[in-house]
Amino acid sequence: MQQTTNTILMIRPINFRMNEQTAVNNYYQKVLDNMLPETVNAKAQQEFDAYVDKLRGIGVHVVVVNDTEEFDTPDSIFPNNWVSFHANGNVGLYPMFAENRRFERREDVLIQLEDEGFRINQIVDYTSAEDEHVFLEGTGSVLLDRINRKAYCALSPRADEDLFIEFCEDFEFTPIVFNANQTVAGKRKAIYHTNVMMCLGETFAVICLDSIDDKKERKNVIKHLKEDGKEIIAITESQVNNFAGNMLQVKGKDDMLYLVMSQAAYNALTKAQIEKLEAHTKILSSSLDTIEACGGGSARCMMAEVFLPKT
Repeated sequence: MQQTTNTILMIRPINFRMNEQTAVNNYYQKVLDNMLPETVNAKAQQEFDAYVDKLRGIGVHVVVVNDTEEFDTPDSIFPNNWVSFHANGNVGLYPMFAENRRFERREDVLIQLEDEGFRINQIVDYTSAEDEHVFLEGTGSVLLDRINRKAYCALSPRADEDLFIEFCEDFEFTPIVFNANQTVAGKRKAIYHTNVMMCLGETFAVICLDSIDDKKERKNVIKHLKEDGKEIIAITESQVNNFAGNMLQVKGKDDMLYLVMSQAAYNALTKAQIEKLEAHTKILSSSLDTIEACGGGSARCMMAEVFLPKT
């Protein structure tokens, strides 16, 4: 069982822009008024390509699939929300909050992975929950500690508790449920995805503890992380606003571990936090300014980890 993988699936955008349907509860999205849609998309493609080059440069196997013109899918660049890949050959398919994001789920993406030599044994499909307006957006909503078989989930309009528990039963994880909030216009509102305020590495966890308002819930999360020997590196809400929680540890050449984040996230970290992280892992950052501003997601959201066995 591994916590990190060397293989990442990424979707190259063709119509990237701010998605009006997700902006209702993703408070990180912004409209770039001074930019034409074509410019926004071209900038996002440049950021995407540079990011893929950096990942490949450290020896990560990146499977790039192009988005299609068939549907209007402005958020296709964030595949980790609709699919997850597991070491036993199982694939999870997830119910999405925004109707236009449901078109991101594509069978040909799974076929391409099979063509690359990966084995898919079973598809566990939760998408019918959309009919009941119940959602769980993949590894955006659910953070997996694959070694210790624990799953962390901050509840939100995009992360339903009952469905999360069902996922944990199906995939054999112990559920750790909590509420994580951010201040929006003076009010505490649910953070839309767990992976915005928390990142799990092999030997550390980056987490915004201040966002867990309930003391009992906060204590419980800390207890589980400590029990599994993870050093807790706390970040602030303002660092979360710069996507410093949206990171992913990956394996590069010779199994070297890298923590991947955006340039904005790196710039938001303090010297002390960077030193703590570098005691565990190398850091790789890439500029994703346009993608972060319009998409309200960052480096981690763009990577769907592939743990599938090889045929």
